[in-house]
Parts: sequence; C-alpha cells; structure tokens
Amino acid sequence: MARTPRWPFRSRYCIVGVGNTAYGRLPGWSHVALNVEAIKRALDDAGLTKDDVDGVLTKAPTSDFQMLYSTKVAQALGISPRVTATIDQAGASNIGLIWYAMSVIDAGMAEVVVCSYGDNPLTGSRAAYRRIAGDEAAYGLMGAPAGYALITRRYMHEYGLKPEQLAAVAIACRKHASLNPNAQFREPITLEDYFNSRFVVEPLRLYDCCPITDGGAAVVVTSEERARDLKKPPVYVLGVGQSHPAKDLVLREDWTTSGAKESGRVAFEMAGITPQDVDLVELYDCFTIVPIITLEDYGFCKKGEGGGFVEGGRIELGGELPLNTSGGLLAETGMPGMQLIVEAVRQLRGECGPRQVPDAKVAVVSNQGGIMTTHATLVLGRER
Repeated sequence: MARTPRWPFRSRYCIVGVGNTAYGRLPGWSHVALNVEAIKRALDDAGLTKDDVDGVLTKAPTSDFQMLYSTKVAQALGISPRVTATIDQAGASNIGLIWYAMSVIDAGMAEVVVCSYGDNPLTGSRAAYRRIAGDEAAYGLMGAPAGYALITRRYMHEYGLKPEQLAAVAIACRKHASLNPNAQFREPITLEDYFNSRFVVEPLRLYDCCPITDGGAAVVVTSEERARDLKKPPVYVLGVGQSHPAKDLVLREDWTTSGAKESGRVAFEMAGITPQDVDLVELYDCFTIVPIITLEDYGFCKKGEGGGFVEGGRIELGGELPLNTSGGLLAETGMPGMQLIVEAVRQLRGECGPRQVPDAKVAVVSNQGGIMTTHATLVLGRER
C-alpha cells in the first residue's frame, strides 16, 4: 500500500486573488456588503467571476454574530455554491478558512473557494466589544484590553520588558502605514508621542491598542492546476498550522506563551523552512505585546528576548525582518486578520510600491483570537 504523504496540502494549493475595501469609518455599509465588495475585488484580481465560485467561506462578524452567515453572503453575491461555512475562531478564523478551503478542494467538493471577512463595528454595533463574558467577568476583566494588559504585566515581571520595546512595535507599524494609502492611521508617531498617549489599561497605552474599524477583505483559493490558467502568478500555501490554548486566561498556567509555539512548529515543518528562510512577517498585533510573544514562539528569538529583538529598526522596512508592512492591526485596520494575508500575498507578488520588501519569497502570517485563546499560522511562498 502506498504511504500517504504526511503533508498532503503542501504547495498544492494557492491564493490567486486578493481584495479589500476601504478601511476606517464607512457609514452606510452593512457587514454583508463589505464581504461582497471584498470578494468581488478578489475575484477581479484573480481574473475570475462569481460564476467560477463553488465555495464561500466566511469568518463570523464580531459585531453581529449570525447563523447561516456564509449563505447570506453567497445570496448577496448571487450564487448557490456547493460548499458554505462560517468559522468562529475569533481572530484566528481567517487562516482556518484557508485550511478548510484546501480541504474541500482536496476532497473534490469545490474548485474555486472565496474566503472573506467583513464587519462594521465602527458605524454599526460595538456591543460585542463592551460585553463582559465568561469566568473572567468575576475578576473584573472587561474585554480584550484588560486581558492583554495582564499578559503584558506578567511578561514585564518575568522578562523585564520595557515600555520602549512595546513602543518600537507601534512606531514600526505607523511608519509602514504612512506608505499605505489605504491605511486607517497614516501619521507616523515618535517615542515621545507614544509616552504622551493616555493609558487604556496599564501598562497599555493608546498606541499599544488596535482601533475598531469598518472594512472587508477576501482571498481566492484554488488548486495549483487551476491557478495555471489565471492572470497573475499564484502564491503557494507552503505550510499551515493551528493550536488553540482554548481556556479562559484566568485558568491558564502560562501567560507568556501562546498557541503560536505549536501552530508555528507545524506550519514551519510542513513548509520545510526555518525562521532564517523568512523574508517578512505579517503578525497579528491587536496589542503590541502580541507580535513580541509570537516572534519568540515562532523561533525568531528565544523566550524573553522578543523585546530586544524588535528594537533598533530590526522589524522596520530595510531591517532584518520587516513586520506588518502595511501597518498591521495597529495602523492599517483593526479588522481581525484577513488583511494580513492580503498584504503577504501582495508582497510576494511585488505589488507594494514604496513599502515593498525587495525580492520577497517567503512570508509568514499569524492570526490570533480571544485573549491568546486561539492561534493559526500560514506560510506563503512565491515558489513551490
């Protein structure tokens, strides 16, 4: 009997189209309309039409969770796909959508699958961001900022992290966003600006926290064979991994290691790469502490060394490892995660103009949800 390859998806599936809406305050746009607009732009980018689509996968909208959401998006697109699904892993969902897309294509259930996320919490309902839920409510933890503030404080206690090192992440993201005409916040900030910003939940200041944003983004996934007929070079999915700590923060023993450690190990092993092979990273940065922990968990530096790693321009364009080249959640859009995948694809295609990383061949994307509750990793390559 022939042995089944351990990594059957490696380099067999591609992202062939990406698209996004404007980001920021978008009055008059429903979250369904934002999904549809992003999907249309991704299909145009791929040289496909809605009639080519036989799978519609969506992340649940944070502000207004609904049943059968992907079917609502499909209906608004005017299609009846073979496959629909809505995945809820919070901010990790978007990479999960791509994993599921590859699975259904591999099973012969679909050939062209769109994966999208759109929401309008800035001009619609922000109730989900104010809600106190779960066991953490008993401890007075009101939303994500309080949880990540506890993680940051614990990290400071264990490893001596300095506020200036958190600032380095925020400054880099704002610098990169200044080169991105679609970014929500394009004004660069200085270290002085950072320290003059108010505390949200100590030790996190305003510039440590991502904004609330209206917007949508989408990708088109298909097989390597189908990609050969399309108008732009494909970007290959070299590796993908997931790992979900799952427990509420107050029930976890370790607050300074995330699901990135195992998720990254799986994705890097599948791709056959090491951190030294990576040209850029698009890391989930809902708060400045998150990419610092993720860089450590992915193996770019040792545990406790992430603060020093992000200093000195190392994560800025022109540095050793450019991070969040479009501005990330902190500056391009607070939308949870799909935009990081879109930027990685554009970088590998060489489409990013003044923020382009020269000769980028391998990009790593992270998605994270909850209070370090879920995590997914994606390794993309310009070549197989």
